[in-house]
Amino acid sequence: MAYTKKTTKANEAFQALKADLAAGTARCCYIFYGEESYLREYYLEQLRKTLVPSGFEEFNYHRLEGKDLTVQSLSEMAEAMPMLAERTLIVATDFDLFKLGEEQREKLVAFLEDIPPYCCVVFVYDTIAYKPNKTMKKLCRALDAHAQAVEFRPADSSDLIAWIARRFRALGKDIDRQTAEYLIFTCGGLMTGLVPEITKIGTYARGKTITQADIDAVADPVLSAEVFRLSDAVLQGNYDKAARILGDLLKMQTEPIMILAALGSQLRRIYTARMAIDSGKDKYWLMELWDMKSDYPAKLLLSAAQKTTADWCGDAVKMCQVLDRRMTSENGIKAAGELKLLLVRLGARRT
Repeated sequence: MAYTKKTTKANEAFQALKADLAAGTARCCYIFYGEESYLREYYLEQLRKTLVPSGFEEFNYHRLEGKDLTVQSLSEMAEAMPMLAERTLIVATDFDLFKLGEEQREKLVAFLEDIPPYCCVVFVYDTIAYKPNKTMKKLCRALDAHAQAVEFRPADSSDLIAWIARRFRALGKDIDRQTAEYLIFTCGGLMTGLVPEITKIGTYARGKTITQADIDAVADPVLSAEVFRLSDAVLQGNYDKAARILGDLLKMQTEPIMILAALGSQLRRIYTARMAIDSGKDKYWLMELWDMKSDYPAKLLLSAAQKTTADWCGDAVKMCQVLDRRMTSENGIKAAGELKLLLVRLGARRT
């Protein structure tokens, strides 16, 4: 089974934004959202460079917070003519278009239909989620007609690996593909989180080529990576290692319910990998099932699943579900202690 990338409307909008910037222009209205804030800020800066001449930002570039913003004040700012430039740029952060009252919503529709051609307005969803309300049909039609909604998703594996290599080269270091994949597994696939880790690793590494040992020495692993190592230790029958990883997570003030949720999620993935092995499916099936951007995590799952059985996986998932219900419903439960007992029970089921 071949694995193919899915082309989405969001991806088409992202490509359209890049085309606009390459042509040295911009539309009158964009909506920027998505979890990859590094890319979002990068393209906001590209818009600023494209539209606002250096030295004239004070007059032609305005960043507004949505908390106290009204459509009227936004409209008044948009109507102000640019000074010694062709365009103005207005960035409104966390101004939730779908949480406005009816009167403000009507004004917003009118504003969208009549944004001056010399103005570019960008609505940025940073700390709040972008959730279009399809019942607001008039507003949705206006946004579809006059705004370009651009989602900034985590980069595809090949693009992210190339970006990581460029960042390390800027530090005078090299990194091979396998080590870059290990870095993504350890620190997550968001550029936002990888930037400080790359700087830290590049500063620490003594050799020219980055190694897994360099990453392990100074990187701060994301929860999913630590929980994978915890579950793998359980599958290997290494309770001491599993308990040590759990203890480290608890010392870092990670909430027990979050650890349990991550562990349950990881065990479900290992369960599906075991079912894939038993039914003759390959890594591409797992990649499609879990929407993975590379085969690296799929290979890790298949390797972990080789150490266990479908029956054990099914029991392990159920045990996590039972403990989750107890943690969320019982008063006075000692969550950290229950997690430690869970590891013992998971290990005992293997024998």
